[in-house]
Amino acid sequence: MPSSAGPSIDTITEGGRVTQVGEGQDADETTPPVMTFGAPTAGEILAERYELVEHINNDSAGRLVWRGVDVVLRRPVAVVLRYPGGESATEMLQAAVAASRVIHPNLVGVYDAIDEADRAYVVREWVDGRSLRELVADGSMDGGRATAVGNAVASALAAVHATGMVHGNVHPGTVMISDDGRVVLADARTDGADTKESDVRAVGGILYFALTGYWPHAEAPLRGATAGHGRAAIPDAVRDAGGAAAAPRQVRAGVPAYLDDLTMDLLDTEIAPPSSDVLSAELARLDVPADDDYLDNSGPLRFAAESGDEPSPLAAAGGRKVALGIAGLLAVALVGLLIGIYTLGGDDEDPETSPVAAPTSAAPVSEEPPAPVTRNLKISDARIIDPDSRNRSEVRDAEKVFDGDGDEGWSTETYPRSNFGGLKRGMGVWIDLGAERTVKSVQVNLSVTGASAELLTGTVNAPSNSAGDGQILTAYLKNRIGQPFEAHDGTTMAFNGFDADKKYRYLLFWITDLPQSGNGFKLGVQEITVQGS
Repeated sequence: MPSSAGPSIDTITEGGRVTQVGEGQDADETTPPVMTFGAPTAGEILAERYELVEHINNDSAGRLVWRGVDVVLRRPVAVVLRYPGGESATEMLQAAVAASRVIHPNLVGVYDAIDEADRAYVVREWVDGRSLRELVADGSMDGGRATAVGNAVASALAAVHATGMVHGNVHPGTVMISDDGRVVLADARTDGADTKESDVRAVGGILYFALTGYWPHAEAPLRGATAGHGRAAIPDAVRDAGGAAAAPRQVRAGVPAYLDDLTMDLLDTEIAPPSSDVLSAELARLDVPADDDYLDNSGPLRFAAESGDEPSPLAAAGGRKVALGIAGLLAVALVGLLIGIYTLGGDDEDPETSPVAAPTSAAPVSEEPPAPVTRNLKISDARIIDPDSRNRSEVRDAEKVFDGDGDEGWSTETYPRSNFGGLKRGMGVWIDLGAERTVKSVQVNLSVTGASAELLTGTVNAPSNSAGDGQILTAYLKNRIGQPFEAHDGTTMAFNGFDADKKYRYLLFWITDLPQSGNGFKLGVQEITVQGS
């Protein structure tokens, strides 16, 4: 029988490493006791499907987190149980149901939510990896990795916000980096205490923490992990006399100026934050491979003048902050003073709970290079594939599927029946990544539910005409990625069946059946996002 009190989430290890985060809350000395009536045991099968394998921990809300196996699909799962069920588990179950409606490569998948009265449980994706909290405990991240993590979190929030929902639980304990480099956000909440704006400002907190190892949101402390609270506490940011957090560049050397400005703007309550989709688009533009040199890292958040690019969407949404001036110098002095106090503060504290000393650029370099972080890949070109039509009126506006604007995209015409009126096999969006890339997933945001589609790949790049489109379709139908979506009940399709040992350049999102729209059948493709390395 599992213990009623478990260790901190971020100290749970399997083979010496953290493998799972638990509901976004950390166990600590104040963890409430868990009812033992009907407590689960290893080997028990819930709902005739989910076998409990190992009790991982209890979180601070009294939920039990188990590693399990879906015996039908033979895949690992995380099972989060609460005693009792019924009204006491309503918030947990409602959050799980809401989260299950959003499919995104940067969100932990939710598979099931069951209330058995005496207990309730949520079944979700098992993530083999480490939380951001655990990773940063080993040393803060460089600008590139921090940007990639922030990009993934903002992209996940954009998908959540597009449905009208709020995540409400973004912090280093709910951001996971899997062993293959995928960044995922877990454990949304529906308690109504948070807003889309607070979600976006939390991305500023994620960037700040990744860069410094400190948490800057004094007005929004971590649930169950506030500074100075519990064994898993994250140290609060160093602050000036007015309570303002020191900028990342004042805490450690080597933080790019553009990332410093962006982080502090997101944290500044006097500056209106951008929407999550605008922030995601901006971070995606900044999240580029090291061999791309068109970013001016020495100044504020701007592209180099010679690049010829238009101003970034975030720059258009609001101005940059001015330099901190004398207040900045005072903050630097305060940082040095407090770091000295932390260093000389005696040896009676548990080293796991002592404040993290501000890392410097002179930190030793790991012997093994870090695993590549999954990022949004740049789409260099797109076009509409329409092999069965001589009228090319529907092949316009393909560029709108990767312009970062989810409100505007490409759309089919209206047909009398779902199978394109029996006039054609289908239509699709062909995209070119510009070079062969390692691809992890493709997300397609659609205008309405009810479409059937699949993702194909190939190496043919034929002319943009009916004959060329036919060549592409014939070749690509031999190479499907994952399983097709049939009459899909969501507006987001995520394809994850890529071969890790292969590289891809050309992809084809192929639509086979249209959903009903008004008096006919029609579908819009709002945005396509490709993630990889």
